[in-house]
Amino acid sequence: MPHGLDHVVHAVRDLDAAADFYVRAGFIVGGRNRHPWGTHNRIVQLKNCYIEILEVAEPEKIVPHGPRFFSFGGFNQHFLARREGFSMLLLNSRDAATDARSFEASGIGAFDVFDFGREGKRPDGSTVKLTFSLAFAAEPLSPDVRFAVCQHHYPQNFWNPAFQTHPNGAQCVPSVVLIANRPMSHQVFLKAYTGAGEVISNAAGISVHTENGDIEVMEPSAARNGLGIPVKADGEAITLNAMRFAVADLPGTEALHLRSGLAVRRQGGRLVVPPDEAFGATLIFEQN
Repeated sequence: MPHGLDHVVHAVRDLDAAADFYVRAGFIVGGRNRHPWGTHNRIVQLKNCYIEILEVAEPEKIVPHGPRFFSFGGFNQHFLARREGFSMLLLNSRDAATDARSFEASGIGAFDVFDFGREGKRPDGSTVKLTFSLAFAAEPLSPDVRFAVCQHHYPQNFWNPAFQTHPNGAQCVPSVVLIANRPMSHQVFLKAYTGAGEVISNAAGISVHTENGDIEVMEPSAARNGLGIPVKADGEAITLNAMRFAVADLPGTEALHLRSGLAVRRQGGRLVVPPDEAFGATLIFEQN
């Protein structure tokens, strides 16, 4: 079965400032979590996936890449040296070890599974155990984005409806949007990464339907004209630029954004928060 969306990493230079932006955009944002390898995060949960707002808070703890070892902190540190924005896409996994072997057989990854755990907190303040296994993949043409799958060993301790009811009415993420000058040149990678049997071609580019949200790859002009994403593509590379949010009441979401002073604009019946407001990312709100 194809993997579905699990989460997107939003790499930022100031974690608390970015969290404040998400609060003003109408999201519930979790507290600060610390990784032993030097990155800190805060989480925004939706019903089908989440956003990991990530900062390199302790650069002295960052370890470099090594043979068969992908440095999560090292990649995001390198990413942030150039810009802020969405740096990684992760799909869910039932068995990260199996996925790692599949990626290696397909030629898109030669990394060992990365296992780690931390404590989490429920809304009542009680502590729970969280453990994850990650298998990484790389699209060789695209140095500014990395891909992985994430296996949650205690999903009941992570996913919580209390964190998923947002003031802006956001319910789920129908799709994430990547940009490439030639979307079709990335279809082989996407099939291997997602396990999907089919990549759908359309006027804007290509898309992969998964059991838990879609992955869209669009040409720059289609992204600008159709979704209001102000972006240029670089050579043959693919970049992760936007998330689409389905909301219950789009006028209500717009009113909340205006009260919060966000630089949001209408684009073809959608609300678009541009990268200069959203720490290098584009957030798109659509009526569910």
